[in-house]
Amino acid sequence: MAEYIHEQDAWPRFEWRMDALADRLAAVRHRQGRLLGRMQGLGFDLRAEAVLATLTEDVLRSSEIEGEVLDKDQVRSSIARRLGLDIAAPTPADRHVDGVVEMMLDATQRYEEPLTRERLFDWHAALFPTGRSGMTRIVVGGWRTEAPGPMRVVSGPVGRERVHFEAPEADRLDAGMDAFLTWFNAPAATDPVLKAAIAHLWFVTIHPFDDGNGRIARAIADMALARSEGSPQRFYSMSAQIRTVRQAYYAMLERTQKGDLDVTAWLEWFLAGLDGAFDGAETILGAVMRKARFWEALAGQALSERQTKVVNRLLDGFEGKLTTSKWAALVKTSTDTALRDITDLVERGVLVRDAGGGRSTTYSLVEPAEGL
Repeated sequence: MAEYIHEQDAWPRFEWRMDALADRLAAVRHRQGRLLGRMQGLGFDLRAEAVLATLTEDVLRSSEIEGEVLDKDQVRSSIARRLGLDIAAPTPADRHVDGVVEMMLDATQRYEEPLTRERLFDWHAALFPTGRSGMTRIVVGGWRTEAPGPMRVVSGPVGRERVHFEAPEADRLDAGMDAFLTWFNAPAATDPVLKAAIAHLWFVTIHPFDDGNGRIARAIADMALARSEGSPQRFYSMSAQIRTVRQAYYAMLERTQKGDLDVTAWLEWFLAGLDGAFDGAETILGAVMRKARFWEALAGQALSERQTKVVNRLLDGFEGKLTTSKWAALVKTSTDTALRDITDLVERGVLVRDAGGGRSTTYSLVEPAEGL
């Protein structure tokens, strides 16, 4: 009896019950259209800021799903540079961050172009610029081989691992990926949002690379979603939503990959995730509008580059409370200079001292409605 979905005789002829999906799919497509309409109604600058915020979240959270934490400033700066957007105090990005960003932007900005094995190899090489995954040398820019043994997704300590999934043998990859790419590049025979969900599942089940399969699968799904909208502009992040339910994501993948070819449950889960991603888009839009109102209220006030950078960090979601030492670390200056910068903003009414004092003094932004 087949243990995994790719061992089924009819693989990869997926099936699903459209009657179970129709209402949820219609609701998701309606929200998708309304969100795109609202975003297109924004001015260019606000729309660009929303795209930048969304793509930054997408790159950060897709990496976090795999347990990798990237520097937010580096990611944001790398995306802005490639999109030709001006941001205050850009941060140089290392080649690994640039590689992750390049893959995501290639998927979403060039969504109309065919997905080929060479393009996938380029994405994989961008994810692993040193040719290693951690300390382990891997095949980069090529399909995995059987040399290290079966490709398994495992958890638990060494010697007591639990196998969640075992991918197809390496000698099936050429034919398997040819079939996937032919299907992906063909005109959609079904709703393109459902195609995004199926593409995600199909690719991550083939698991063609030594590492990076999850991130590439999510990039492929984003590419399919961009095709469903006919636009490279991203205003919601499925990866950010998946990150909030990471364990449920892996559990659903495992159940689906150990099931039969009826993937209705996976498609229902994916559509529910998209609904959550649209909620996240509302949060991003609210933050963008707040930031715009804040700088509009400061029009005519000249801030230094250091002050502009820290204020933008606070507006973009600063973790914890602002102190002089954190200010100094953010802009690489002395605590004395940081205190002078902060004191100037307090006197202008841009910042306010929080309750407490002495060495524990912290500061918060004063919202425009509060007197700016």
